[in-house]
Amino acid sequence: MEQPSLSLSADGPQALTGSIGVGHVVFFVVAAAAPLTSVVGASPAAFAFGNGAGVPGTYVLAGLLYLMFSVGFTAMSTRVRATGGFFLYISLGLGVPMGMGGALVSILTYMAMQLAVLALAGVYIGHVAQGLGVMLPWWAYAVAIMGVVMAVGRRKIEFSGNLLGFCMLAEIAILLLLDLGILRHGGGPQGITFTGFAPTSVLAPGLGVSMVFVIGSFMGFEATALFAEEARDPARSIPRATYLAVGLIMSFYAFSTWTIAQFYGPAHVMQAAHAGLDSFFFRASDAILGSWATDTMRALLIVSLFACALSLHSSINRYLLALGRDGLLPRALGRIDARHGAPVIAGVAQTLSALVLVAWMALAHLDPYAVVFGWASAFAVLGILMVQLVVCFAIARYFHRRDERPARLVWLLAPTLAATGLLACIGAVIANLPLLAGSDSPVIRTFPYAIALVWLLGVIRARRRKHAPLRAFA
Repeated sequence: MEQPSLSLSADGPQALTGSIGVGHVVFFVVAAAAPLTSVVGASPAAFAFGNGAGVPGTYVLAGLLYLMFSVGFTAMSTRVRATGGFFLYISLGLGVPMGMGGALVSILTYMAMQLAVLALAGVYIGHVAQGLGVMLPWWAYAVAIMGVVMAVGRRKIEFSGNLLGFCMLAEIAILLLLDLGILRHGGGPQGITFTGFAPTSVLAPGLGVSMVFVIGSFMGFEATALFAEEARDPARSIPRATYLAVGLIMSFYAFSTWTIAQFYGPAHVMQAAHAGLDSFFFRASDAILGSWATDTMRALLIVSLFACALSLHSSINRYLLALGRDGLLPRALGRIDARHGAPVIAGVAQTLSALVLVAWMALAHLDPYAVVFGWASAFAVLGILMVQLVVCFAIARYFHRRDERPARLVWLLAPTLAATGLLACIGAVIANLPLLAGSDSPVIRTFPYAIALVWLLGVIRARRRKHAPLRAFA
């Protein structure tokens, strides 16, 4: 007889506690996407090396792909009320060994992205401090950031949610001010046009290259499922937070890149980006708002990176806690702080692992921007895309085995279309890894094999280690 529908939950002393709502979950997700960093830092490269004026439409295209992915993803979220994210989703559909492999890859990609964020923050803070006469290496600032992140991460989840909400709103506010200022001035040399959303612009040569940079801006939206235990009414709040997060990222990024294209003119925006990736937005803010806005934007970039590091820290903690609680990693990782209801040992382990990575990069004397940031972000984007692809298959297989399942559009068609799009994105990333990483080193080409090896090691570990059974409730 077929098993009843599963509803994974956690209870007892090892359960996370909290009562965060849709807004807090959205803050965690959008903070991980780092709006200011993604728009100011990533989109100029998409304009310069990709489809130029079609970049705004590319954000819409990527957003539609993830909205399609979210259909099956949120259907699964109504069945799972425990933290664990992709680990539980893949385990339910393809078995615990595959879930363990996916969890290890997810943890590794989040850690790689966190390392990239810390390196970039170290560089930016170093520039500011140098102007004040303070000369410290980038890794010193990265260590300081992780210290603050660990302290905040040990507090109640609501505290982190409120802090991330403040950071996110500040980032969005300064960008919106620039966006509206550009429109108020009637755009640039070509006025206001909607060329950036025309199919001829979006589907122009370079779309695959643009998608490589754009898709990374959505990284972390799947973290909504990691906060299921700490959310009020997770069956409602997690799906709503997922759609809101993807919709907000898509619309805001598309709007901001569309307005900056108006400032330079669709016909000239590619050349303007080539003229200076790091000053692409700052030239516009100087001209439209003045130097005070540029200085504020530079300061908020550091705030954005801190918020991203904190959000990634929280996500990794919950993966470690879920694996520890199920016996797939040391069970001590499943310990919960009695006062704040937050992962305590997992938080320490995540902080130490981040510091080890920073120390490794520092001792190797690697350039924090050209090597650490470029290589780590390229690895992270490829890794999370591969996990998301497997999740699509897991969702379809899970519902295929159930007597009671949602409409075929939800459990089969949407995941299949999403998988097709994700497979195309993986191909684009692999083909453009040197461009994304900013290096043509042969090491870059080993990334897909390294990710597959980590996944295999996770499968082997799960098969050899006794783990707690996934608890089912009819």
